[in-house]
Formats: sequence, C-alpha cells, structure tokens
Amino acid sequence: MSIRLGLIGCGEHSEIGHAIPLVRYAAAHPEMIVLAAACDLRRERAEMFCHKYGFARPYEQADDILAKEHLDVCIAVMPVEYISEIGMKLLQAKMPCLVEKPLGTTIAEARQLLEAAKTTGTTNMVSVNRRFMPLLNRGVEWAKVAGTLRYMRCAMFRHARPEPDFLRFTAIHAVDTMRFIGGEVRASEIRALTSAPPHWYAIDLQFKNGVQGRIDVLPTAGLVEETYELAGDGFRAVITSPFGPRRSLRGYRENQLVLEEMAGSETPEDVTQGFYGETTALIEALRDGKPPKPSIEDVFPSVELCFQLADHAEKNASTNRVSSAR
Repeated sequence: MSIRLGLIGCGEHSEIGHAIPLVRYAAAHPEMIVLAAACDLRRERAEMFCHKYGFARPYEQADDILAKEHLDVCIAVMPVEYISEIGMKLLQAKMPCLVEKPLGTTIAEARQLLEAAKTTGTTNMVSVNRRFMPLLNRGVEWAKVAGTLRYMRCAMFRHARPEPDFLRFTAIHAVDTMRFIGGEVRASEIRALTSAPPHWYAIDLQFKNGVQGRIDVLPTAGLVEETYELAGDGFRAVITSPFGPRRSLRGYRENQLVLEEMAGSETPEDVTQGFYGETTALIEALRDGKPPKPSIEDVFPSVELCFQLADHAEKNASTNRVSSAR
C-alpha cells in the first residue's frame, strides 16, 4: 500500500529540502508514495506545488488538510515561530510527522514539543539534513576504519548573516552534526571572537567518549562554506558539505592524500545536501513499520545545548569571557 503524504509549508526551503527529493523518490519508487496534498497560507504557493511537483490537491489551512485527507505522514516546513505550534497540532492529532529544527523559538517551546512527542507516542522525525549528506557519511566511515577519532572541528562560514539568532537557528546544524559524529557532549564552552555585533564565536566541546571538538561560527565571513574535519593518530578527513566552492571529501594518512571525492555538477543538489537521503530514511522507516530517525527526542539535546550556548554568549559577549554551558 502506498504512503499518502502531505506537505504543510510551500516556501523556498520546502522546495529544495522536501518537494524536490519527494518527486525524485516518487519517480524511482512510484508504488511507494502518493503526494496527496500541499498546504500554504498563500494558496498560490500550494497550487504551484501541485502544478510543479505533482501534489494532488492544494490547501490553505493545516486543519483542512488533516481533516479532509487520509494521510499516513505529514511534513511541516514552517518559519521558526510556527514550528512548535504546527508540530503540537500534528503530534496531538496522532499524525506521523517530520518537523524542522530548531523545534521552536525558545527552549520552552522545544521542550513542549518533546513532551508532546513522548506523551502522545506519535511517530516523528526532525529534518536535520547534514546527518544524511553522502560525503559526510563516507568520511565518517573512512575515519572509523583509519583509526581512533581524537578531534573534530566544524568551520561554519556564512556571508552577510548578522541576525542575532544565528547561533540558535542556524548553528544548530553544526552542533547537531558534531553530536551525530561524536556522541553525547560532556562539557562545552563558548567565547565571542568579536567585541561587537555581528558576533563570531568559538565553541569548544568535550564528548563523553573523550573526543575533543571545536565549532567556529563565522556568520559574516564573506563566504558560504561548511567544513567538518575528523582527526586521529595518523589520519585526517576533511569534508566540505553542504556548502562551499568545492564540495569534497579528502582523506589523509601518514602525510599522504589517499582519498578524494568531489561533488560533481551531475549530482543533484538535494542529494549532495542530504535531503534525498533524509526523505528516503523517512519513507522507508514508515514502510518497514520502524520509527524514523532522528526523532524529536534524538535532536532535542542538540537544541538544548545550542540554546544554552547562545544564552551564555549573549550574557558575556561584551567582555569576550569564556562561558561554560554544561
């Protein structure tokens, strides 16, 4: 039986992050999913998704799509201020769902979503596409074979992103990816690298398994690039993805480049950026009757840590003091 899927939110991110990979999956597995409906407060956007991506019916209100369609799963792609509200609606309706990071505008909203997920037992997943990037996952697997991981670093470069909530709403990607690779965090510290806004930050992480980590958050560095480095005795993996002039995976052993992969122009963006892998994981978990991963419970520690770091950074930004979040 095909999985009937609805999409709430038809903005720009919803296109690259969800509509395009859904269409790709449906084309490869036509018997697996039905793109039943698309919903947006701007009806013309929902209608465009129907015409362009093949969703069957457009809606303006989330209540209508839930009442009139017999959906098996709903993907909600909301502005941050509506993530918790729509997520709560879906969880309380027992509608299996995928919601966006960072789960809410405040840690209280995110915790409310977590508690609703636990209380209702509704199947859920969080969209954190870095966990599904092919280059990253191949780099992680290569590093496991190469030796014992000792140190990780993420450099998050952006251009002209001075918004005050960059740490909470965007750097969450880096924090969650580092947890995905390194496991649970035992201690963390954050330090402002600039004395006035827009702030750049250095975040130091100590993982419970003994691995050390660092995240450099540089939102106005004149370049959109994100790089993850994994290092141990005698090896180093460098993964630039999902953004950068040259998305790539490079592996070094004993001072020699021994592995190099490039994300070529022939590779679709939704594949390179991990969205297709995320879509596949959601659909195939539902097909197999398994809980999709990562869930709200899986991602909440990343959100909590990121919000704690941001709170500490804001208190101490003017003094450049080092602040411990946990």
